Amino acid sequence: MPLKVGDIIAFERTFTVRDVELFTEISGDEGIHHKTPDEQGRLVIQGLLTATLPTKVGGDYSVMARNMNFEFLRPVFTGDTIICEVKIEKYEKQDNNRTAISTTFLCKNQNEKEVVKGDFSGVIL
Repeated sequence: MPLKVGDIIAFERTFTVRDVELFTEISGDEGIHHKTPDEQGRLVIQGLLTATLPTKVGGDYSVMARNMNFEFLRPVFTGDTIICEVKIEKYEKQDNNRTAISTTFLCKNQNEKEVVKGDFSGVIL
């Protein structure tokens, strides 16, 4: 089913220690806060790992992103469940048989606290 302006695509993910370990290996982001648990035994999730949540729409809808903006509002920890809502702001067919898309997104943790917000735009291939 095609997207339209105003659609909201929502999904959630709970981050694990293994997620942090794998992202550390791939990204090389080995900050001490990603490797040393806090007093509650949690690791801080890398910001760019958290940023993969809104990009899931890209994979689901074959979006080739051209611009991505993120504002990281508070830390995300292992065990947190993050709910991400992506809102379609622009969805227009173009002459080259592609569709231009622009979105805004907001990600909240299980306590309804905002953790990441921003926008991305690109084309659907």
